[in-house]
Amino acid sequence: MNLVAFMIIVATLSLAYVAGRSWSVRHRALRRLYDDMQVAAVIEPSLPEGWLAPWLSRAGYRASNAPALFMATTAGCVSVGIAAGVIYKASLVTQLVQMVASVPGGAGDALTAILRMGPWILVVGAGCAPALVVRAARRARVRADEEDLPLVLELFATMAEAGLGFDAALSKIVRAQGTNRPLILEFVNFQRDMLAGIPRLQALRNLARRVDIGSLTTFTSALIQAEQAGASLAETLRHQADDLRQRRRENALLQAQALPVKLVFPLVICFLPGIFVSTLAPVLYQMIQVANGVLRSGR
Repeated sequence: MNLVAFMIIVATLSLAYVAGRSWSVRHRALRRLYDDMQVAAVIEPSLPEGWLAPWLSRAGYRASNAPALFMATTAGCVSVGIAAGVIYKASLVTQLVQMVASVPGGAGDALTAILRMGPWILVVGAGCAPALVVRAARRARVRADEEDLPLVLELFATMAEAGLGFDAALSKIVRAQGTNRPLILEFVNFQRDMLAGIPRLQALRNLARRVDIGSLTTFTSALIQAEQAGASLAETLRHQADDLRQRRRENALLQAQALPVKLVFPLVICFLPGIFVSTLAPVLYQMIQVANGVLRSGR
């Protein structure tokens, strides 16, 4: 048990270091993207402050009372978890401990410890439920944006090569795609920022901040660089579309190559025991029958 606990602690610390490192790298990259010292006058939009409001905003919860509602929901879930823990401890824990205490070996002690920690597990699980819901909404939003971005980039590049400007192409894409997709809604918010008088570069930075996806951040960064350097917009959009298509192809190949490694654990845990039982069970049964016959004849 000590070795297992040590390995769990080491794995947790390693994951925390990797997560902190990746967050630091992304934070520095976004900070370099947002800082534009060449813009003399910038109209500052009303962006959410702190850490909770931006996190909820990236998941799609952008109401003004979203942080307060999230905190209230978390407090309510914690209260429900406390009530469930009290009921569990008062009525069920003693019976369950008596049932598993007779399990031989160290499994009984381990199960007993887990059952005694049941109230705390209920409280922590209930308290984390709102965060898990927001996390699932954020993942669904990111997945939808990553699915729509390649098509949007292709449409941008095609219409820019046909001679349309960025704003005209964006208006046609929004009208064609509708506003029922998260990425199109973000482009609608970008148009509203432009109508409100925010400079294009700052509106692009706000778009990258709201969505916070690597592919869209790269796209907005390329647009900002092309705008500042006076490069061809059609050529920039075509390069971005080709690059995104290539990265999606490489990602698909990487996932296909990693599939055999991921299949090892289901095979070892689920399929191989069943194969061993189905193939070796008749042999073992015959060996037991032969052994019983030999023992009986010896008597």
